Amino acid sequence: MRPARLSVVSAIAAVAALTAVTGCADRSDAKAGGDAVQVTAKDTSCDVSKKEFPSGHVELAVENKGSKVTEVYLLFPDDRIVTERENIGPGTKVTLTAEVKSGAYEIACKPGMKGNGIRQKVTATGGTAVTRSPEKDAAVAAYRKYAQEQADATLPKVKVFTDAVRAGDIEGAKKAYAPSRIGWERTEPVAESFGDIDPLVDTRADGLEKGQKWTGWHRLEKELWQDKKLSPDATALADELDKDLADWQKRVGKAVITPTSMANGAKELLDEVASGKITGEEDRYSHTDLVDFKANVEGAQQSYELLKPVAGKNDAALVTELDKQFAALNTLLDKYRTGGADSYEFVSYDKVREPQRKELSDAVNALAEPLSRLAAAVVK
Repeated sequence: MRPARLSVVSAIAAVAALTAVTGCADRSDAKAGGDAVQVTAKDTSCDVSKKEFPSGHVELAVENKGSKVTEVYLLFPDDRIVTERENIGPGTKVTLTAEVKSGAYEIACKPGMKGNGIRQKVTATGGTAVTRSPEKDAAVAAYRKYAQEQADATLPKVKVFTDAVRAGDIEGAKKAYAPSRIGWERTEPVAESFGDIDPLVDTRADGLEKGQKWTGWHRLEKELWQDKKLSPDATALADELDKDLADWQKRVGKAVITPTSMANGAKELLDEVASGKITGEEDRYSHTDLVDFKANVEGAQQSYELLKPVAGKNDAALVTELDKQFAALNTLLDKYRTGGADSYEFVSYDKVREPQRKELSDAVNALAEPLSRLAAAVVK
C-alpha cells in the first residue's frame, strides 16, 4: 500500500533527524505557480521536468499519460511521505502543493497503485526559512494535538477488540471492531506518513506485497466474519495489533506536520473514501465501511476547520464552497445512521444499493474537487 517499509528503529531515528531538517519553513521563492515541477506518469516511466527546485513551497503538476490508475508521492529519503495523491486516473491532471526544506527527496509514480513505484531523485536547494504566520502555527499545533488525542483514545478501544479476540469472544470482537478503527481513520494520513505502520495494521489481502505477512485489523476481520472462527494465530495477531498501534501512538508527536500536509491530508482522506469505502473494499467482510467513511470525513473536516482562518483570507469563495459540500455530505451520511444522531452505528454497507452508492460517490466527488484546492489557498 505504501512505497516502502521501514524498521521501527530506523524510522524513529529518521523521524528525529528529519524533523530537524524540515522544521517550520513556510514560504519561499519556490511557491506554487509557474515554477511547478511537471510530473508525467506513464505505465513504465515517471518523468520530471526538473530535478532541482528551490526549497519552500513546491508544486507538482502531475499528468497521468499511462493506461493504469496511478499514485504520485514526494518522499523523504527514508520513504516517509511528504505528500501524495492517490487514484489519478489515465488522462487525469492533478496538482500537489507541499512544503520542503533543502535536501534530497524522491518523486515516485506507482502505476496500478502497487509496489515501490518508479522513482526519480530530486533535490530542494536553498533553505532560507521564513517565519510562518501565527495563524498557521496555531493550526499546526491544534492539529498535532488532535492527532495525538485520536491516537490516545484509540488504544483503549483497540484493547476491547483484541481482548475479545484473545478470549475467543467472536460476537464481542465483531461489536468492537468498527469503533476500534475510528481514531485511526480520522488521522490516517499522519500514520501513513511514517510508512511502516499502515502496512502492519491496515492492509487488505489484495494489498500485500510479495513476502509480506498479513497482520492487522483486516486479517482478524476476515476470520471473524468470513471464516466465522478464530485461527490459532488470532491471539498473536491481536497482540501484534496492540503493539503496532502503541508504536503509532508514541510516534504521532514526532510526525512532520505543516499547513500544506494538513490540507493534502484532508484530500487524502476523501481519496480513501473514494478508493475503499464507496467500493465496499475496505471492510469487505464486516461491511462496516460507513463507520470508516464517517471517520474519514470527520478527519478531513477537522483539518479544514483549522485551516479555514487562513484559507478564508486568501480564497473566500473556496471556503464557502467547502462549507456547503461538507454540510451536504454529512447530511447524506446521516441518512444511513441506525443509532442516535451522534452514534457510529450505520447501515451495513452490503445493504446500500448501487443508486445510493452513486449518490454517496457524487457527494464525495463534489467535496473532493474544492478540497484539492485547499493547499494552494493556504500558501497564497
